[in-house]
Amino acid sequence: MRVPWLAVFLFVSVLFAGAADPARSAPAPADMEMALGRDDAPVTIIEYASLSCPHCAKFHEETLPALREKYIDTGKVRLVFREFPLERTAFLASIIARCAGEKRYFAFIDAFFKKQRAWYSADDPFEALLRIARLGGLSAKDVKACVEDEALGDGILQTRLDAEQEHGISSTPSFVIDGKTYLGALTLEEVEKIIIPLIP
Repeated sequence: MRVPWLAVFLFVSVLFAGAADPARSAPAPADMEMALGRDDAPVTIIEYASLSCPHCAKFHEETLPALREKYIDTGKVRLVFREFPLERTAFLASIIARCAGEKRYFAFIDAFFKKQRAWYSADDPFEALLRIARLGGLSAKDVKACVEDEALGDGILQTRLDAEQEHGISSTPSFVIDGKTYLGALTLEEVEKIIIPLIP
């Protein structure tokens, strides 16, 4: 499939331009919790997602912006994002996002979800991911080092295994809120029905 890379380049460049700390930083270890919101927020949402999952992209594009504005940025909710790659390309995308470092991680997650169709349907999805990574300041050498980091890859796979064993997760997106598991791309209204009773 022919990908309009000029359009992708312009769009993704805007995403990364607004991200904090454009300088290269150390990769985020696989055991580092990646989260949006305050640590002491009264409600924690744990999201399990695969970067190649269309329903996960839908949640991030249609639900998360309003959820973030109304509840995360106001200190009421903390969203913990945990990788649950469904196949190899999503696994590699997860590695690249962590390779960007803690401060740039969510900029990469946003870029991968918003341009999911472009990179996932490309003739060479990994090369397409590399192009996006370069726009975010990662070199091919950086990515290669992270992909070859066994501890990083094993940690991501361990997160998936833990999700399966602890919460019975088998599909994405899945959410754990107050000890209960919810499946599918929840709308803002569906999330609110769950979290509002939990907010003091």
